[in-house]
Amino acid sequence: IIPLISRCNPSVTFPNDKLDALTKRIQDAGTEVVKAKAGTGSATLSMAFAGARFAISLLEAINGKEVVECAFVKSDVTEATYFSTPLVLGKNGVEKNLGLGKLSDFEQNLVKSAIAELQSSIKKGESFANK
Repeated sequence: IIPLISRCNPSVTFPNDKLDALTKRIQDAGTEVVKAKAGTGSATLSMAFAGARFAISLLEAINGKEVVECAFVKSDVTEATYFSTPLVLGKNGVEKNLGLGKLSDFEQNLVKSAIAELQSSIKKGESFANK
């Protein structure tokens, strides 16, 4: 998870130490929920809401409404073969990949450092899917 704080609207700025702490907090939010539930669960309602929202967006797009949603799709936005970015969805599925836009140096470094691990996970996923 790489939160793109520089893309927030309205825009916000934080001192570097606060930005680093906020980024880590966002990245560890799932673990924080598991700890808060004393290991008895995870953020299932959040995942269910995200899935429902995405499904509704897909249905709206199929019915002719132009919708923007983020999704992890085959992509040439980075060196990774798949990446999560905002997409314009339409009647024919993904109409346009909106890319990452302008990132801060901090965010660019996070993306760059995540690529190797992401590619490894993608290869594992492809291997599993091709069994």
